[in-house]
Amino acid sequence: MEFDLARVNEAVAAAVPDREALIFRDRRFTYAELAERSRRLAAVLAGHGLGAHRERDSLGGHESGQDHLAIYAYNGNEWVESMLGAFKARVAPLNVNYRYVEEELTYLLNNSGAGAIAYHAEFAPTLAKVLPSLERKPLLLQIDDGSGEALLDGALDYEKALAGADPSSEALPETSPDDLYILYTGGTTGMPKGVLWRSADIFVSAMGGRNPAREEWQSLEEVVENAKAAGGMRLLVGPPMMHGAAQWASFTALSAGNTVVFGNESRRMEPQDFWGTIEREKVATALIVGDAFAKPLVEDLEKRSYDTSSMVALVSGGAPLSTAHKEAFIDKLGIMVLDAIGSSETGSQGANPATKGNVSTGKFVPGPGACVVSAELDRKLEPGDEEMGWFAQTGRVPLGYLGDAEKTAKTFPVIDGTRYSVPGDRARYTPEGVIDVLGRDSVTINSGGEKIFAEEVENALKLHPDVYDAVCCGRPSERWGQEVVAIVRLRDGATAGEADLSEEAARHIARYKLPKLYVFRDEIVRSPSGKADYRWAKEQAEKG
Repeated sequence: MEFDLARVNEAVAAAVPDREALIFRDRRFTYAELAERSRRLAAVLAGHGLGAHRERDSLGGHESGQDHLAIYAYNGNEWVESMLGAFKARVAPLNVNYRYVEEELTYLLNNSGAGAIAYHAEFAPTLAKVLPSLERKPLLLQIDDGSGEALLDGALDYEKALAGADPSSEALPETSPDDLYILYTGGTTGMPKGVLWRSADIFVSAMGGRNPAREEWQSLEEVVENAKAAGGMRLLVGPPMMHGAAQWASFTALSAGNTVVFGNESRRMEPQDFWGTIEREKVATALIVGDAFAKPLVEDLEKRSYDTSSMVALVSGGAPLSTAHKEAFIDKLGIMVLDAIGSSETGSQGANPATKGNVSTGKFVPGPGACVVSAELDRKLEPGDEEMGWFAQTGRVPLGYLGDAEKTAKTFPVIDGTRYSVPGDRARYTPEGVIDVLGRDSVTINSGGEKIFAEEVENALKLHPDVYDAVCCGRPSERWGQEVVAIVRLRDGATAGEADLSEEAARHIARYKLPKLYVFRDEIVRSPSGKADYRWAKEQAEKG
């Protein structure tokens, strides 16, 4: 049996209506309240003609037959409500990186064909500059965030729109397991691409669709009974909801009848707010993203004391978490640290649990469907094969990339009649049945959980008139996991410095993508075909 995320939410809400589903600052929402607010939003979307227009069986893997809701907001109840409301209107929700500048935002909104945008008022000025360049005029839902920004022309006030909508489900369409969930990612795809998931598949892969034995739930009744009996624990979501790891953790918690908690500070990682929220709300599990989160959190624990006795586990996903930080959390908190691995194109793939005296990094116990395929993509490897292959996933995998049939075929190959997802991580399958993940075999730079595509930074730098050529790569960073290094050749007689180059690049890409280090060279080494020699680039980055 297959389930869609809208139906799961309504069923759990009916079973535990008075249990707290979501906590954000001084706002507390029960399951019944969250379900009602999301139905109201669904009614707003449906009332403006948004929904599903073509069914899945008439579409290719890279195609969508639904309207799309872009969520352009900081963490808060509106993020979860927007996702749920979209599902209940048969509209596909998608994430927008709130750090994007105008050029990037225009690309994403046009690429996704967004029919609606839910956004915090703070972003209204940026959005206003982008709207004239959009190929489709979207429905605008502006969320009051205290910034004082006036409503954009034609926009609806989010709360007023919900208040005036019908909360009943009778007027809403019947949802389907085929309804889409869209997750935009950069990674090895170059410019951001929308990964298309069937609701039923992402539920099983990463949003709570398996029981404790890692088997798929066989009925909606099983899901409900589990929520009634085992739910009630509190999860603190540290990273932004625009990242897949945060969305997956939140929906896994809600599918199990647990409580999602957001910290008071929604714009950045604040260690005191993080630990203070755990202490105040008696959080059992907290989610972070690799060393970029871990380093300031550990440093704060060394300065201050908090009551973390409610904690059972700390989970990290989306970026590498070093052994040193795992050991620090275990020593200071006495809990298990779970390093999770997966990607936008695979869902959850495996975990590396760490406890006192048992800590490692990069080795993962594979989850259902996780495997390794050969470097030539012609066979599946078995435990103990010495060959280095690709970390892959089969079974519940995405349909493809929105609007890109070529990249869909490349990332989701068929091997011996079975369809796989192969995003690009090199891996070996050890004789012990553990997968040793060696890293992304591409020029993707993972900095603090953000995937930065080298060519995107290079293109931004080359827009400065003094730049003759540039190539970018990542180098190890204690805090960020990796940081961007730019190797630059200036034009003869040019005098531009690092600040000048960063100023120009910041007009085209988000500031977190800017190089942390510039290395100036008289020549950039490239292959005869003109391709950058990234091995040489990394050598230059190491020399500094």
